[in-house]
Amino acid sequence: MSARALIINADDLGYDPAVTRGILRAMREGVVSSATFMVNTPWSEAAARESRGLPGIGLHFNLARGTPVWSGFPRALLGEDGGLVEARAASLTPDVVEAEAFAQLARLAGLLGAPATHVDVHKHLHRHPHVLEGLARAARAARLPVRSIDADMRRALEAHGVATNAHFIGDAGTEAYWTLERLQEQLAALPADGVIELMCHPGYRPETVKSGYSAQREVELETFVHPRARELLTRAGVTVADFRVLTPGG
Repeated sequence: MSARALIINADDLGYDPAVTRGILRAMREGVVSSATFMVNTPWSEAAARESRGLPGIGLHFNLARGTPVWSGFPRALLGEDGGLVEARAASLTPDVVEAEAFAQLARLAGLLGAPATHVDVHKHLHRHPHVLEGLARAARAARLPVRSIDADMRRALEAHGVATNAHFIGDAGTEAYWTLERLQEQLAALPADGVIELMCHPGYRPETVKSGYSAQREVELETFVHPRARELLTRAGVTVADFRVLTPGG
């Protein structure tokens, strides 16, 4: 795709009630155009009720925590509490990943009353080849784009026949990543063409989940609801979209 489009995607819808409230505010009042939904947390059903009708919601495929959705998930690959374990993702077979991906996509559609627009992966666990292969199978069958975070992942997804973004920006660390200053810098340096995904983590400080990215979410939220953010986008001359730009008829 030669035309330039910017997808501003908020990860972690459903992660925690306060995070969900912040993401929905960033979408309804700010410039966030897309979000990805964790369907296997205790707060997923409430998040789905609160976000019904919003466009551009994809699956935040979760193999790192919570209970698997697929009833056949091998017990030996789960933790002692029966939950998913991030450190065991590298040991998952493509078949297990594919089955869990289909199950999470089906749960999302059931909760939201609409199918996912795309898929990304909590903790970028599709860096593991078997996770990427299994997810790519499910995404190809569902005709859904998948986030790529670098050129190698982009080539691997495209080799599997899966649509993906041409460019990716965003991170999360000890400091809040998206400030207005960084947003201005990154918008000024955007590639000239292609679909660009800007990953972000706006939200209110988690109420129930312990997270290393907590107060930082509130900084990001203020960035993306600030009137200046819309001004910066207008000045940069970018079209803000969601992942439906990468799907037939999108």
